[in-house]
Amino acid sequence: MDFSSLKNTPPMYLYLVSIISFILANLVRDKSLGFYYFLLIMGLVSFVLGFMKSLKTK
Repeated sequence: MDFSSLKNTPPMYLYLVSIISFILANLVRDKSLGFYYFLLIMGLVSFVLGFMKSLKTK
């Protein structure tokens, strides 16, 4: 798998993806527990990647 496009992604887009996934996770919490946890993990990973990327650029 090639993650070169992820390397060039600005941290703001990663933060935006994490916010959207947290909102969607909150909306589907009662309907699908598996998808809820998937969205939570995806939001957490994208937030951490955005945070690490912003630390590297400073």
